[in-house]
This record gives sequence, C-alpha cells and structure tokens, in this order.
Amino acid sequence: MAAESDPEQRRQLTTSALDLEDLARRLTPWLGARLGGDDPPRISAPTRPQAGGMSSSSVLLDVSWRVDGQLHRDSYVVRMAPEPGSFPVFETYDLAAQYAVMAGVAAHTDVPIPPLCWLETDAAVLGTPFFVMRRVAGRIPEDNPPYVFLGWLFDATPAERLRLTHETVDVIARIHAIPEPATKFPILVGPGTGSALRRRVDADRAWYRWALADDGYRIPLLERAFDWLEHHWPTDSGPEVLSWGDARPGNIIYDGFTPAAVLDWEMATLGPRELDIAWIVFIHRFFQDLATRFDQPGLPDYLRRDDVVDHYQRITGYTVRELDWYLVHAALRHGIVMARIKRRMIHFGEDTDTPDRDDYVMHRPSLEALLAGTYDWDRPLREQD
Repeated sequence: MAAESDPEQRRQLTTSALDLEDLARRLTPWLGARLGGDDPPRISAPTRPQAGGMSSSSVLLDVSWRVDGQLHRDSYVVRMAPEPGSFPVFETYDLAAQYAVMAGVAAHTDVPIPPLCWLETDAAVLGTPFFVMRRVAGRIPEDNPPYVFLGWLFDATPAERLRLTHETVDVIARIHAIPEPATKFPILVGPGTGSALRRRVDADRAWYRWALADDGYRIPLLERAFDWLEHHWPTDSGPEVLSWGDARPGNIIYDGFTPAAVLDWEMATLGPRELDIAWIVFIHRFFQDLATRFDQPGLPDYLRRDDVVDHYQRITGYTVRELDWYLVHAALRHGIVMARIKRRMIHFGEDTDTPDRDDYVMHRPSLEALLAGTYDWDRPLREQD
C-alpha cells in the first residue's frame, strides 16, 4: 500500500492460513455425503481465486465422482468465514445471513446469483463455517493489481465500459426493486432503533471502535468524518431497500460485459438506495485517484458519477438525493476497511507502520477534500491539490 509500490504488481495479502491440500482432504468426506457417489469424490486443482476479496477466503475446486458407475464432474467455490487467527476485517461474519440473502435475492429477482449448494455452520469440518456454490465462468475487473492500470477492462473501448456501467447499475436497480425488503430479509433488520440509515451509521461507529480505536488505533480523519455525517444528516433518506452493500464491478463475474454472477453479499443491509449508488461511484474513484497518484491515465470515462446517477434515475424513475452525504459515508466506510487491512498487513509482515494515523486511510486526500467540500468529480485529484 505504500506510495512507492509498483501499482501494476500483485500484492501478497494474507486472508487464510488454511493449507489447500489439507482443506481438500478434510472436505472430501463432507462432499461425499452430499453427492452420494459410489466412492469418495475426487477433488483436484484447489486454488484461491486471483480476484479474491480481503474480508473472507474462497477456494475453487474441481470435483469428480461416480454414481452407479456414471462419471460426474462439476466445479465449485467454497466460501469460508475468516478464521479467528486471520485478523479479520469485521468483528462478526455471519455466513448464514450471507447465504440467506443470496438465496432470497435469487428467489425474488432475476439478478444472477451463483447456484447455491450447501451451507455448513459447523466449524469442525474446516475450522470455520463455509458454504459451497457452483462456479460461474467469466471474468472480473481485478482489484489486485487494480483494473485502472491493466487488464481486460482497461483494454476495452469507452463504449464497452459505458455498457458495463449501465448493465451493472441495472443489477443494482433490480436489487432495490425487491418489495418489502424488511419482511423478506428480516435477518438484516438488526439491533438498534430509528431508521435503517441511523442503525447503519451506529453500526459503522461500533465497527470503527472494534477494528481500530478501542485497540489503540484512533484515526482522527475517520472521527472527523463521523462528526461531519452527524452535522449534515440527510433531511429525507427516502424509502428503505435491500442494499447490496459492496456494490461494484469487482464483485461481479461478467460474460463479456454482461453480469453473469453477483458475488460478495457480506455487507448487505437495509437502507436508502443512495448507499449502493455512492459506493459504486466512490470505489471506482478510489482506484482512479490511485492511478493519478502514479501519473497514470486510469479510466476517467468509467463509472462517472453523472453516468451512474443519470442511468439509475432513468431506469427507476427515482430521484437520487443528497448524494454528497452518501459519498462521504462511502469514503468513511472504505477508510475503516483499508485501515483495518493495513493493520492486518502489518500484523503479517506485509506492510510497515506509520506515525501519522491518518495515513492508515489510503484515500486520505480524497476524504479530506470531501469533508472540505472541495472534491471535484470532473477533475483528477492531482489537479485539485
């Protein structure tokens, strides 16, 4: 994460200490009981996905087995909750809730969800709860190294990237269109009082304390952002919908430029539509600002704020409200994520400490400009300094 790092090089990030061969050995009898084969299934080529996230661990498996002498083959993804010793990003990781949300979205929409197979809540099998889903073929815009430097999306035309923007926003709109989300997803209502947005920010503050402040890592910039949110609270947060939570192309498998599978529902919640709209805009801008730091062009035509908002409003008929507030909220939440990940990297010897705690926020200049009201979405960050 250091500024002098080569942005086009993949960083080694520890998400799990599980040995893949040992995982396959332990998983074999468990899978056999569910597949019902003549003999134990054969697991081959266990690998960790190159585009894997940082908050949980996933393993890709090819499996073959025989039933009544007939050979069957399939490819699966095992998604596991963080192990206790993995320095997790989140205090709690409710894999069963994630599985239930994915199943609910699949039942109530045509949003492409990977076919779900089995949920295992007993940590005795692999040392942590997990679920299994079928693997979906396709491609993902990678975070490591970021897609703004190289890769298939970088090599695409502006028209193709705009198509991907529209198709991704279409997915978000279809998720938001699920009626009566609190009834369909009661597991997301959560503790606390007040609106879903009030509960969301209160939960974010508790997460910040657990991840950083209560452990001696207070970050003044993030605390300023919490204060800013309170002083500029939205006058009308609008209807509460199912929010995907981590709404971005890096969590979608694409067939060409069309979404084929929507992944990573660990941050799903109830709340205003603007939570997802702001998140997808900000997370791309985070990567785009990173590109400008390295004097690279990045992808300034991609996931532009106006393109995202205009397309969402056109297909839904909904008027996006007070988006600047939600963009600060997105930057704050991402700041907690990145600061916790920096702590984890230091813990595993993959990064070094810094005396200025605000430097734990990788997008510090962007967040500072957002709080000051000077961030210009139409110009690269380096021109705003």
